[in-house]
Amino acid sequence: MRTMIASVLLFMIATWVTAQDKGVVAELQQLDTTVFKKDSSESKLRFESLKKLRETVNKRDVDAWRAVKTKADWETLRDERIAKLRASMGNFPDAPKEVKVVTTKKIPGDGCTIECILYESRPNFFVTANLYVPDNTSKPMPGFIVIHSHHNPKTQGELQDMGMIWARQGCLVLIPDMLGHGERRQHPFVDAKSYPEKFAVSRQDYHFRYNVNLQLSLVGESLMGFMVWDLMRGVDVLYQRPNIDKSKIMVFGSVAGGGDPCAVFAALDKRVTAAAPFNFGGPQPETKLPLPEDADLAFNYMGGGGWESTRGLKLGARDGFHAWVIVGSLAPRGLIYSHEFAWDDKRDPVWTRFNKIWGDFYGAADKLGSAKGSGSVKGTPSESTHCNNIGAIHRKPMYPTLNRWFGLPIPEENKKRFDSSELRCWTDDAKKALKSRMVHDLAHDIIKTSKDVAVLDQRLPEALGLPNVGEKVNVEVVEKRKENGFQLDKLIVRGDVSVVPMVILRPIGVKASQVVIGLAQEGKAGFLKHRAETIAELLKKGVAVCLPDLCGTGETASDGRGRTSGATSYSATLLLHGQTVPGVQLKELIAVIDALRLPRMDYAYKEIALWGDSFTEPNDPKMNLVAPYDNNVKLPRQSEPMGGLLALLGGIYVENVKAIYVRGGLVSFTSMLDSPFCYFPHDAVIPGVLRITDLDTLAAANAKSGLRMEALVDGLNRRVDQKTLVNAYKGAMFTRPAHDLMVLRAEASTPGEVAAWLVAKFKK
Repeated sequence: MRTMIASVLLFMIATWVTAQDKGVVAELQQLDTTVFKKDSSESKLRFESLKKLRETVNKRDVDAWRAVKTKADWETLRDERIAKLRASMGNFPDAPKEVKVVTTKKIPGDGCTIECILYESRPNFFVTANLYVPDNTSKPMPGFIVIHSHHNPKTQGELQDMGMIWARQGCLVLIPDMLGHGERRQHPFVDAKSYPEKFAVSRQDYHFRYNVNLQLSLVGESLMGFMVWDLMRGVDVLYQRPNIDKSKIMVFGSVAGGGDPCAVFAALDKRVTAAAPFNFGGPQPETKLPLPEDADLAFNYMGGGGWESTRGLKLGARDGFHAWVIVGSLAPRGLIYSHEFAWDDKRDPVWTRFNKIWGDFYGAADKLGSAKGSGSVKGTPSESTHCNNIGAIHRKPMYPTLNRWFGLPIPEENKKRFDSSELRCWTDDAKKALKSRMVHDLAHDIIKTSKDVAVLDQRLPEALGLPNVGEKVNVEVVEKRKENGFQLDKLIVRGDVSVVPMVILRPIGVKASQVVIGLAQEGKAGFLKHRAETIAELLKKGVAVCLPDLCGTGETASDGRGRTSGATSYSATLLLHGQTVPGVQLKELIAVIDALRLPRMDYAYKEIALWGDSFTEPNDPKMNLVAPYDNNVKLPRQSEPMGGLLALLGGIYVENVKAIYVRGGLVSFTSMLDSPFCYFPHDAVIPGVLRITDLDTLAAANAKSGLRMEALVDGLNRRVDQKTLVNAYKGAMFTRPAHDLMVLRAEASTPGEVAAWLVAKFKK
C-alpha cells in the first residue's frame, strides 16, 4: 500500500513538474522581447553611423585635394592611393613571358577579319574574345580593347560596330568576354529552356557576378582583380601581334559596368595610353541634375556599397582610392571622360579636378576629352540616350578626339552584323583539348590555409576589421519584471558606437553567476520562438540566459537577407571602410560580455558560455539547388551561419568562456566553394579568410573550452552527415585537449541534453 501511495505521489510530482515546465516554455514563447520604443530610430543607428562615416570620408577627401598645390603633391597622393588600390585587388600572379593564344576560327568581316580566340589568363583559365584584324596589317596598328557592359557579352551589336569600324581604320580591336559573361558564364542558364520556370535569361550573367565575387573574396581575391588581370593579358595579346603600335593602346569601358574595370585596368597598367570609361569617376546616371552650387563640398566622392562589387571597391573609403582618383591617375595619358546621359560639366567637381591635373599640372589639356548623351536613366528614348554598350550617339563626340590622338578619320557607321552564334570561340575540339575551369574550382587551388593557431592572432583581426575591439560600455535598464518561474530584464548596452538591445532571463530565487549568451540571426525573439525548451531547462538548473540583438540581427535587422537586400548593402559598405559585419558583431559581443561582468547589486556573471544557433531549415539534398536569380523564382533557403561563427570567434577573443555550443552553423568556409551557387548571406564572408584559417582551426583554437557542434550545413545549406563532419574537423579533433572536449553530431540533441552539457561544462 505504501509503495502504491509513493508511486502515485511520484507520478503526481512528475506530472506537476512537467506541467510547470510546459508553462514556463509557453510563457517564454509568448514573451514580448521588444526593447526599443515604438518608432525609435535606434534600430537603424548602424545605417546612420555609416552615413556619418561617409561624410567624414568625403570631407577628408576634399581636404586632401585642397592641400594639393603642385604636380609633386598630386603624384604623392596618387601614388599612395593607387598602390593601395592594387593591393586591394588580390594577389596578381607573375605575368607570363608569352600568353597562350588559340584561334578557333576566322570570319571575313567588312574590311577586316574577325578571329575567334581563346587566350590563357591563368593556368587552364581562358578568356574568350573576338579580335578584329584589319585587312592590311603591314602598317603600325593602334590597339583598342573594348569592355562590354553587364547587359551583354562580346557579341552584342554595338560592340561589333566598334570592332569593324576601327578595324577598317587600321586598328587591332580586342573585345573579350568579361569573367562571368557570355562564353565565360559561371552558371548553366543559357536560354529559356535551362530552367522550368520563366526567368530573365539575359540578366543571369550580371546577377551571378555576386556569387563569383563572394567566392573569390573568400580566398583573398576579387572579381575586379580577376577582370583587370584578364585585361592585362589582353594587352599581351595585342603586343604579340606584328606591327602593333605600342604607343597607341586605348581601352573603352561601356556603360553599366564596363567603365569600372576600364578605369581600374588603365590605372594599374601603364601600357594603356588612353581610356574612355563610361559612368565612372564622377556623377552617375542616377545623380540628380543640375548639381548644387556647392557640389565640390556636397558631392559623394566615396560612393557606396552594394552587391555589385566592381563599383564599390573594397577598402576604397578607408584607403582613399575613390573613383575620381583612379581616373585622375591616368594623367597625362589620354582620357575621354564619358557619360551615358546628360552631364553638368559646369558644376561637376570631378571635372574641375581633372582640368587642374591635366591642364595645370601636366600641360596636357589636349589629352583630356569628354563625351556625353542626353536625358536621364529614368527617361525614355530618344530624349534619353540609353544604350547597351557604347552607342553611335556616344561614339560621335569621341571621333574628333580619336582623330587628334591617333589620326583616325571620322568613320561611317557599321552596317554589317553577325549572329552571336557565329562569333563563338569555344569549339568542341577546343573544349576537349583545353578544359577551361570554373571560378569556384580555381578558388580551391588558391587556398593556402594555415593550420597554425598562432596565425589567428596576427592576421584574423585585420581580416575582420578589428584594429581595436575594446569599448567603454554602460547599461540602460529598460524594464524589469518577474514572470512565472523566471525574472525578465530588458536592457540596452551602449558602447562608443554600439547600441545593443537585449534581454536577460534569470532563475528566481537563485543568484546565478553563470550565463549562456545566445547568438543567432533572428536574435532574441528567434531563440524564444524556437529554443524555449532549452532555455527553460537552463533556467531550471540555475543558469541565466542572455539574448542580445547584435548588429543586423533581431530588432536591428534589415528587411531581407538576399543579394539585393539592405543587409547586403550594409555589409558591402562596411567593406569599403575595411570593416566586416562579423567584426562589428564581435566587437558588440565583447561589449555585451563586459556589461554582464560589471559589478551589480543583483547579479554579476563570472562564468560565460556561448550558444550560436541558426533557426533556418536546411535544404533537402534531393531538391534541385540549381536556380537562376529572378523575382519570379523562389531560391533555395540560404544558411544563417552568424551564430556559430560568432560563438567560435567569441571563444578566441573573450577570456574565461567555459563552453561553446554551435547548432546549424557552417561546416567550413571551404564548402562555400563547392558549387557556383551561393546559399549563404553576403555578411558570412570574411575577405581572405581562407588564406588564414577555416572553421576547424577556429575550433582547435577553442580547445580550452568545451565545444559541441551539431547539425552543421554546407555552402548550399544542406545538412552534412557524420562522416563529412568528422572529416572536416579531424585536424582539430586530433589535438589535445580538443580531443576530450569536442563533441560533433550530425543531428541536433534534445533540449535536455544540450542544457545538461552546458551545465556540466560550467561545473567542470
